[in-house]
Order: sequence, then structure tokens, then C-alpha cells
Amino acid sequence: MTLIKPSGYRNLLENVENTEKAIKHVKDMFQENLSAQLALLRVTAPMVVLTGTGINDDLNSVERPVSFPIRDMNEQRAEVVHSLAKWKRLKLGEMKVAPGRGIYTDMNALRPDEELDNIHSLYVDQWDWEKVITREQRNIAFLKQTVRRIYEAIKVTENKLYVEFPQLVPSLPEEIHFIHAQQLLDLYPGKKPKERENEIVRRYGAVFVIGIGAALSDGEPHDGRAADYDDWSTPNEEGYNGLNGDLLLWNPVLGNAFEVSSMGIRVDETSLARQLEIRGQQAKRDLYFHKKLLAGELPCTIGGGIGQSRLCMYLLRKAHIGEIQSSIWPESMRRECSEAGIELV
Repeated sequence: MTLIKPSGYRNLLENVENTEKAIKHVKDMFQENLSAQLALLRVTAPMVVLTGTGINDDLNSVERPVSFPIRDMNEQRAEVVHSLAKWKRLKLGEMKVAPGRGIYTDMNALRPDEELDNIHSLYVDQWDWEKVITREQRNIAFLKQTVRRIYEAIKVTENKLYVEFPQLVPSLPEEIHFIHAQQLLDLYPGKKPKERENEIVRRYGAVFVIGIGAALSDGEPHDGRAADYDDWSTPNEEGYNGLNGDLLLWNPVLGNAFEVSSMGIRVDETSLARQLEIRGQQAKRDLYFHKKLLAGELPCTIGGGIGQSRLCMYLLRKAHIGEIQSSIWPESMRRECSEAGIELV
């Protein structure tokens, strides 16, 4: 458990009531902006899925889902979602959504294996979104175009929030900077991945790091990524592997790079088979989701998750995600936060 306690920290919104009002402003405005930028329809999503279908996101393949038996289904097990990366693609297929349109939803998840700190909680809330694309749009140019649209939605939300709360002065740069994880390693070869992120995001303010999941020249991936949703292994037009990435903003309160979104063009039949082999997970080919995808029965998509509490935390200049959402924290962390002027809800 690592806790950052910014020196002289104070709540710019003064009290919990103003904070709650500002949270509602951010959530209402951003989902409206996101929907307009990407042509997304809001849909209702599950909090639980059946175990053994391959629908749940297994993150880095080591995290344990919260699971339980269902009495009226002969004790068949279900599990609380980690995210809806694969469910959304199935939903788009069922809805027969045409290329150029998509869906988004309020995703609520539990991740009991998270290491709790300023930005990680047991409870995860995201705008999970997914959009149907053509096979021809499975390229780096389309990925960047989509990232710019999401970044514009964040900037519009920041500016509108400033009208309501003048103490929250906008700080985002006009443009977002793109860099591949291999380029980042070449730029800072003696540093660890998070240190490299801090250096580049401190420099540019807003950065999208491309190619999360594939091994780099040092033999290690920049960060972990499951084999069965983002395409991190397909060579792109810029000479590197990967059609996915992380959107990072410079957090002036915490003084570090701050991830608000993980997203990417999703695997097709070829890249799914390749990535399952790379990870030694060929047994997943027999799961419900994977069989449908390998059989060509699911649409090509791009998608990702945007942290609701994370984005609120950033825009409201909060030091801890527990100032935005109600969750469970160690008593020692609650005590340290209180002493540092950080009020957890």
C-alpha cells in the first residue's frame, strides 16, 4: 500500500456538498460529450456474467473475480465483472450495429486483488464503450483519430466545469501527444515503465502510449494486457506492433502521469489466435466468446474504458479516488488521509 500525501493539499471545492455537485456535473457532461464524439448509444449492462464463458475480462490473467453459485440454476457459478471488454462486442453483434456507431454503458466492477492507493480501489466504475468499425479501419490512423475525439470530450468537459466552478482552472494542453511504447523505451532506456510515463507526460501534459502488451526490445511489455480483447501484436503502419494504448494526463496534484483510459482496436480472428499462442492460452479457443470470434461471427470493433472516478478525480483536483467514490480502505490509510487533509467519503 503506497499513499501519496501532497504537501499543503486542500479541497478546492471546500466541502463534500460542492464536491458531490461537481461530480454530477462531470459525469453528466462527459458522457454526453463522449456519446456525441463517437456516435454511441447508452445501453444497460450486466454486473455479473456466467463463469466459464470467456466473457469476463481476466485483466492480466492473475486477478481473481468475485464469484458465487446461483441457487435457481443448479448452483452454476457466476462472477462479478472486471470490465465489459468482451460483453460489449457480443452485444454489438446481437444488435447488428452498423460500422460507425456504437454503445457505451456505466460499468460497475469489483477487483479484490487491486493494490489500494491514491488511484486504485476495490470498486471500479467506468464508461465502457465499444464501436463497430470496418476491417479497413483497423489501422493506427483510425486509432489516433478516435483518441483525439475522446481527448476533445475531456477538454470540453474541463472547460464547461470551469464555468460552474471557477477555482478549477483548465490545464490540459490543446493537443494530445502520441508515442509508441518502444519509442518511449528508446528515449528513456534506463528507466522503468512508470518512470518513462512520468517523464513523457510531464513534458507534454497529455500522452497516448501505443502498443501496450507486446514485448519490447528489452523482452518485457510496457504493461500487462490480456490476449483476447486489445490487438497489441499486429504490426502497424509506423513499423511497431500494436493497435491499442493508454491515455495519460499529467496530474498536478499527485505529480505523476495519470491513466484515465485504456483502449484499442480489438483482436480479429488472426490476432486473437496469435496472442493466445504467445500467452500459452490456446485452451481459451473453446470458450463461448472465443469460438464466436474465431468463427468470424463478431464485428470488428474499437473500444475501451474511461474511469469515471479517475476522470472526476483529475478534473476536480482530488488527491485520492476515495474523495470521489465510496469504497473500503484500510484504517491506516483512512487515518493517514485524514491527517493530510484528504477527506474520504
